[in-house]
Amino acid sequence: MIYKVFYQKNFQEVPVRENTDAMFIEAETEREVRHKLADKNYNIEFVQPVSEDLLRFEEKHEDFKVENL
Repeated sequence: MIYKVFYQKNFQEVPVRENTDAMFIEAETEREVRHKLADKNYNIEFVQPVSEDLLRFEEKHEDFKVENL
């Protein structure tokens, strides 16, 4: 399953909405996603499972990429 992860790049900074980034990660569970990102020092805001419709929509963007961790 593909998950969309909304995060801030630095865990030590106060979260600011304008600085939120997103990435796509393939994993079996949300817990596995969080485990894969544990050493990245990211402030994970939200992990969302991606439906087939959302995945098709996101794939249309030229910067779409599923991270391999």
